[in-house]
Amino acid sequence: MRAARRSSTRRAAASGELDGIPTSRYPLVVTPTTPTSDTDAPRGLDLGRLRRHLDAHRPGLVTGALRAELVQGGRSNLTYRVTDGAGTWVVRRPPLGHVLATAHDMGREHRVISALAPTPVPVPGTVLLCEDPEVIGAPFYVMEFVPGTPYRTEEQVTALGPERTRAVVLTLVDTLVDLHAVDPGAVGLDGFGRPEGFLDRQLRRWGKQLDASRSRELPGIDELRAALGRALPASPAPAVVHGDYRLDNVLFDPADRLTAVLDWEMSTLGDPLTDVGLLVMYGEQHDIPGFPVPTASGAPGHPDAAEIVERYARRSGRDVSDVDWYTAFAYFKLAVILEGIHYRWTLGQTLGAGFDRIGTVVPLFIDRGLRTIRRRPRAASHQED
Repeated sequence: MRAARRSSTRRAAASGELDGIPTSRYPLVVTPTTPTSDTDAPRGLDLGRLRRHLDAHRPGLVTGALRAELVQGGRSNLTYRVTDGAGTWVVRRPPLGHVLATAHDMGREHRVISALAPTPVPVPGTVLLCEDPEVIGAPFYVMEFVPGTPYRTEEQVTALGPERTRAVVLTLVDTLVDLHAVDPGAVGLDGFGRPEGFLDRQLRRWGKQLDASRSRELPGIDELRAALGRALPASPAPAVVHGDYRLDNVLFDPADRLTAVLDWEMSTLGDPLTDVGLLVMYGEQHDIPGFPVPTASGAPGHPDAAEIVERYARRSGRDVSDVDWYTAFAYFKLAVILEGIHYRWTLGQTLGAGFDRIGTVVPLFIDRGLRTIRRRPRAASHQED
């Protein structure tokens, strides 16, 4: 029985999913394609069927022939920009070959974006949800296209200059405060997640993913996992958690206004400080050679981790004294994700360049995580009493 369970868990890791987690989101793969017509659609999108469905359920929305381009690929949810020449929309669907519905739940993404529409959190307007896989081959939803720039590289942000860079990053922090201030019940998101025992469940879940993708010795990884388990902090009141909140998952307009928060596939109700820890972790990565996830934290003017945490604490009123735990957990989580990608590379299950180098940075994340958890104040927690 145990052998069978290990085998099924390893199959889930190799497929890039585990317990509903799209574990292969990293690194973000952006694959622009040439716009296509109804007769030459990008893979995974049948424009003729999409048009008929929109005409039936949103009559008058589309007025001309649809053209589409794939703007985000890889094994994350697929994102297409679709236009009829007059209007532009975005279609999201699960990756090709997807089999585990909970890992790429279109209804869940649609639900959270729709719920946040009347709040101060900027999100694209939703147009339609289709959970019938027969229409285009998978469930999908359509949302309004929001123009804007996702800052993915240090070069992009450096071009803004130090003052604008600082303002952009602090706006990112302020928007996270706005998200965490949303009352889930008031917007229909009660029941969107299980906040009780959230941190313990997250640690066990990512530990399970680690066990599923072990293919080599990783000194320190079990020590980090154990240290996090011994020092679980008491969570604040639950909030809507984005799950992957960082600079390249939001859009800015030319006036540096944040126009949309994107990529909600890991959102849930849980401990809001997990988003803060992730943001701090990304902000510390400019000095890691070959860091595989986009970061602009080395750009002149980019606030350091201390300023980001102070800004969040002051604006939110939350106690952030345990931020080192959340940052160490972010290091652990990303180390596990990258090790899973390395594992799939060893099996020959990755496409594209650069995957051979992913494994080399995993020990650096383990080391950063250990150093971070060791500097954590010996504050009381429900595990250390």
